[in-house]
Amino acid sequence: MQTDNFFESLNTATVVSSVVDLLIVWYVVYLLIRVMKGTKAIQLIKGIFLILIGRSISNFFDLTTTTQMFDTVLEWGFLAIIVIFQPEVRRALEQLGRGSLFRTNTSGSSSTEMDKLREAMIKSVRYMAKRRIGALVVFEKETGLKDYIETGIPINGNITSELLINIFIPNTPLHDGAMIIQGNRIATAASYLPLSDSSKIAKNLGTRHRAAVGVSEVTDAFTVVVSEETGNISVTYDSRLTKEITLEELDDLLKTHWNILPPLREGGGLFARK
Repeated sequence: MQTDNFFESLNTATVVSSVVDLLIVWYVVYLLIRVMKGTKAIQLIKGIFLILIGRSISNFFDLTTTTQMFDTVLEWGFLAIIVIFQPEVRRALEQLGRGSLFRTNTSGSSSTEMDKLREAMIKSVRYMAKRRIGALVVFEKETGLKDYIETGIPINGNITSELLINIFIPNTPLHDGAMIIQGNRIATAASYLPLSDSSKIAKNLGTRHRAAVGVSEVTDAFTVVVSEETGNISVTYDSRLTKEITLEELDDLLKTHWNILPPLREGGGLFARK
């Protein structure tokens, strides 16, 4: 029988190869959805599915002209996707290049040191939020922030709540711009960050929030923002903005996203590492 011959022709290598092939395809689809999640590109996926369904229906009922129209849309659609969704495509390639799609967060610090640093950060954020002092703090993770560090004023100082607060006091030279933290040191203040052009950012949010989202679109940095208008605390990471979080939530997020890297090496150039 044909059925018997079909199963006899299958061997272990063929089955394993087919399973691996299927898993790779599904994993690639998962990565694409993960990159597009929370962006306008997710609506594109829904549109593509509707077009495919419409094409299948028109082909089933032998609607020649309608089928040709759907075929033309699908044929030229790929080029249109690249042009219209260039920012999302760029972000996906950048994440693939730095390996952040396949990597989980790790931390290499002692719990005692980490607790002290988080306590200083929480204390300073509490002080600034209560008094509506605007602040923008960027935590470097795996992706280097050298390009943005070079735009700021070198600090290379210990992380203390007093220093954090004083840097962001209004009408001081270092007030504007972002503070960048490398591991357990303040690398720079008054650094410039790329501004996001995302339409999802609310109009009532200012430059700090747009800069925080912007740096999270091109790096894996974790950013804390204190609004000078409302005193609300927001964070950004992986191109996502989370607004109005509590200090307890911030503490939990710092545990996850704040990587303590090897100490800065003296005499090895600007912020060189061992």
